[in-house]
Amino acid sequence: MKLIKQYKNIVLALGILTLVSCSHEDQPTESLLNYTPQVKTDLDKWIDQNYIDPYNISVQYEWNQNVVENNRFLYPPAIENVQPALEMIKKIWIDSYSTIAGADFVKIIAPRDFVLVGGVNVNPDNVSNTLGLAEGGKRISLFQVDYVDNKNRASVTQFVHTIQHEYVHILNQTKIFDVESWSKITPNDYSSDPFSISDGQANQLGFITAYARSNYTEDFAETAAIILLKSKAEYAALLASVTSPTALAALKKKEALVVQYYRDAFNIDFYALRDEAQKNTTNVLNN
Repeated sequence: MKLIKQYKNIVLALGILTLVSCSHEDQPTESLLNYTPQVKTDLDKWIDQNYIDPYNISVQYEWNQNVVENNRFLYPPAIENVQPALEMIKKIWIDSYSTIAGADFVKIIAPRDFVLVGGVNVNPDNVSNTLGLAEGGKRISLFQVDYVDNKNRASVTQFVHTIQHEYVHILNQTKIFDVESWSKITPNDYSSDPFSISDGQANQLGFITAYARSNYTEDFAETAAIILLKSKAEYAALLASVTSPTALAALKKKEALVVQYYRDAFNIDFYALRDEAQKNTTNVLNN
């Protein structure tokens, strides 16, 4: 027994020596971690000054497969398109709300991360595109950055539509709108296939766009966003094109609920906000 015990002790000692020897041999001679601070580009510094420092909103414009849908053909925006797109958003969205609702409004209520994507996010139906996504009110993904023409009103309006629409959802997460009253206006014409009809046909049913037919929350966000995107005259022309008295009354009821929501929930004059957004849109187009 004594010999066996001694043999075991020798084996154990050899094992320990082997482990110690291997552990020393396998250790890297220098750290594999890169501690070199990333050098910020002029674009990064501009984002810091205009988004991160004043509003605590970060911007992801380089490719990150973890924040986009990998089953779609998407790619990062061209670098030269990033700042012009962000300037549009800041001028038309942030500056408009800051002027009418107060300098701290967007600082308090805002997404904390923008993800910019260069290409078109085509939906599986091959009929519609997703212009933007909001994730829990914290992150907003903006698509088609490479296709925005800041000298073309329709192009600018389409791009800004995303943030105006998604920001309404974020506001609704802070304070809910009057869903009960809203649900009684056009209860029978919502659809799981909203793009089966055109925007013009949707107007004749009492919806601001075809997409507004998706559900109550999308209807509310679309109504608010479209009014913010149109001038007073443009919106009046849209209403004038509606031939159905029932649909016209529905659109006006929805408009009134949006105006009431902004006033009661946030003390914002919605029409003043609309006019400021229009003024800033014109400034973007003229610069």
